[in-house]
Amino acid sequence: MTFAWQVGSGPRWQDGEPVDAPVDGRDADGYADLRTYATIGDGRTVALVSRGGSIDWLPLPSLDSPPPFAALLDAPTGGAIHLAPVEEHTSSRRYVDGGNVLETTFTTASGVVKVTDSLNTGQAGRLPWCELARRIDGVSGRVRLRGEIAPGTLLGAASPWASDTVHGTVLRVDGLTLAPRTLHDSGVDVEERRVVAWYETSQGSRHLLGLVATDEEPLPLPSPEAMDAGVDRTIETWVRWTRSCDYDGPWSTAVARSALVLKQLIHAPSGGIAAAATTSLPESRTEPKGWDYRFSWVRDTAYSLSVLLQLGVLEEVHAAMSHMLRVLRAQPDATSVLHALDGSDPGSEVTEHDVPGWRGAQPVVTGNRATGQLQLGVYGDLFSIVQLYVDAGNVLDAPTGRLMTEIADLAADRWRSKDAGMWELPDEQHYTSSKLGCWQALQHAAHLADVGQIPGDADRWRFEANAIREWVDEHCWSETHGAYVWYPGSERLDASILLHAISGFDRGERMRSTLDAIERDLTFDGHVVRWSGAEQEEESFVACSFWMVAARALCGQVDVARERMDHLVATVPNDVGIMAEMVEPSTGAFAGNLPQALSHLALVNAALTIRSVERGDLDGAEA
Repeated sequence: MTFAWQVGSGPRWQDGEPVDAPVDGRDADGYADLRTYATIGDGRTVALVSRGGSIDWLPLPSLDSPPPFAALLDAPTGGAIHLAPVEEHTSSRRYVDGGNVLETTFTTASGVVKVTDSLNTGQAGRLPWCELARRIDGVSGRVRLRGEIAPGTLLGAASPWASDTVHGTVLRVDGLTLAPRTLHDSGVDVEERRVVAWYETSQGSRHLLGLVATDEEPLPLPSPEAMDAGVDRTIETWVRWTRSCDYDGPWSTAVARSALVLKQLIHAPSGGIAAAATTSLPESRTEPKGWDYRFSWVRDTAYSLSVLLQLGVLEEVHAAMSHMLRVLRAQPDATSVLHALDGSDPGSEVTEHDVPGWRGAQPVVTGNRATGQLQLGVYGDLFSIVQLYVDAGNVLDAPTGRLMTEIADLAADRWRSKDAGMWELPDEQHYTSSKLGCWQALQHAAHLADVGQIPGDADRWRFEANAIREWVDEHCWSETHGAYVWYPGSERLDASILLHAISGFDRGERMRSTLDAIERDLTFDGHVVRWSGAEQEEESFVACSFWMVAARALCGQVDVARERMDHLVATVPNDVGIMAEMVEPSTGAFAGNLPQALSHLALVNAALTIRSVERGDLDGAEA
């Protein structure tokens, strides 16, 4: 099976704009191009908004809930919230004041109209209900718009219906209650399972299409005027948060947008960080590779907290790290790879849904089987953020100290085991980067013991760290390739080794030679795939490309790193700075789930690394 983001199909792109295609690159079956989506969020869920004005993805009440608006994966019956001019139009968009409220300007032959999309926040933070406001401002001329709120089937699990109440029509699907709210409409029609509203704008006019939603609880009905005021309040909230980020280096616009995306993916009720906002967007052109990423991975959380802490975002870092540590303390041996956003055990059950999938991509799933995998690299990921937290001037509590000691001892004992590796493959091997994750954990554990933050035998941890180094040097280096290989006995390369230029395992001759080998074998038009042969079935992995930037800078090649960073920042993000898991190098087409936390945090880390090397805060040529 092949999918429409494959080279030579779907809309063509030039300078971030679709060529000879609808404004959102929508195909004949109703699926928009993945590169046309922007995101808005409220700390509990995330909506995907296409350039054409359609919200095609909105799980409710939380990001990991079944989605009542899922046209992204099921154009016929998945549900969407449409708002756009009825006549032919073009569009441009931006985030208001650099925050997470989206402004789309539609231009028609008869006039110009501006739509501002916001998942509103409250006076003191997240609202206890979901409140979507789509503000409509007439800019010039007269424009007629059609708005539609049409909930779908929760991926084939329920049937929506409309109910008349004393306060107007509400839409229901399973336990969800959804109330359309309109301001200054020119007519509203209830059509079976949807509500359609019409608007006529003029210069200076103000209208609104809104939605209020709750799940198995009573539904408040704020006035449309209050929801409109909520848009301004939400803009101010995001402006304040953005000002709290401390970054004055190069690529500041891309860094700020990536930080804001990471903030959207933080589940405010618990502090858990989602790996991505979607499920089942295809990674492969030829294989059925679609996963649910609406879970919190220890690895991704650690990387996210690392960059947010370096940006000075202390509140979210403390909440997310405390949440992660509480989850790990509740487990028998603190080795879980991922957990639900609320911290619960998600189990390993995966449900396949009988819906079409984005442009026919199968399977469409909820749940993730990686829950029970052994991934030794998690130990290093966890210790990296804990050490950074301590070195930033913070103190560990006694239970966390005991937990970290337990994890260090696990790393010391288990590093000789096979595991599933970073890429969560079914074939367990002695993956090189997994061994180096254990090395990283033991190095940090010894440091934390030295500074009195955790109990334990630091000498033992250093001894095992040295044993890992010797083992890797002996078994994982290929003279033929001049590179660290994927695992002993393999002649294939693995891009996750780039993380261990970043971790400090090796920034000398062998690592520089490995970087050159990855450039030869895994890099296409400046974009890096995950492992040897991956290009046969999937696109480049965005995070790997930015890891290469950081690795080059740390290996004494900062000029090369800068040139590569300029190329990636100019070609990978879409017009509003959003990035998916993967990108097709020659066309820029997105693949995989989006927005992807790992992609955005890798961009930020690359920028921070180059800045630190150029300022002399990091040694960029350590032997």
